[in-house]
Amino acid sequence: GLRFNSSKVLLDPYAKAIGRDLTWDDSLFPYNISSPNRDKDLEINRDDNSAFCPLGAVVDASFTWGNDAAPNIPWHKTVIYEAHVKSMTHLHPEVPEHIRGTYAGLCSEPVIQHLKRLGVTAVELEPIHHHVDEKHLLDKGLKNHWGYNTLSFFAPDLRYCATSHVLGAVQEFKTMVRVLHSHGIEVILDVVYNHTAEGNHFGPMFSFKGADNLAYYKVVEGDERFYFDYTGCGNSLNVRHPRLLQLIMDSLRYWITEMHVDG
Repeated sequence: GLRFNSSKVLLDPYAKAIGRDLTWDDSLFPYNISSPNRDKDLEINRDDNSAFCPLGAVVDASFTWGNDAAPNIPWHKTVIYEAHVKSMTHLHPEVPEHIRGTYAGLCSEPVIQHLKRLGVTAVELEPIHHHVDEKHLLDKGLKNHWGYNTLSFFAPDLRYCATSHVLGAVQEFKTMVRVLHSHGIEVILDVVYNHTAEGNHFGPMFSFKGADNLAYYKVVEGDERFYFDYTGCGNSLNVRHPRLLQLIMDSLRYWITEMHVDG
């Protein structure tokens, strides 16, 4: 159950931004994936992953919120519109092309007017935590569109940022929240705290698995090589461990207090 590998650079589980996304490579796995051995996950891969692994970035948290305040719409008056940041505006003819499919696009005037005409009081965004496109999907020319494969529980996904600046996603997300709030629209997040993008015992090592596998993941008692997999996603987070529970609570607090989301 102990999977620390000194050859692997790991993403800080508390990273507030992704400075560089991962590039799939065999070195991202803690074992030799080309080995014919059925127990190959027990063989340590010493290849340096530093050129391919995801990296966190230090964030300047300063932002001009102005008089931003949560709309606090009563439940009996709440109308929720579930949306995917990219899909919401990707083909929208009235949204400027350079911000389609982005946080900026979601708070553009055409979208806001559409939501207000419908009487919407809150948008519930499908996962915006930075996620990983699984290798087996990319090998088939596909991607994980929906984002239920979290890499970082604190960093907004770079895919939905209109700018190429490393820290653009954080600022752009905050701007989106501020603009939506100014129109009386709340922002609610669909979050995925039951598993991560590191998969099962044959999965890659990005962060949690190498930092403290037994603390972060629920493993099979007596056979700790294997993970409980309640959702069919490869692993299950060990929410009974105080450090993992603390991380989840810290993440929830961060999105409320620093990013100003409403739920």
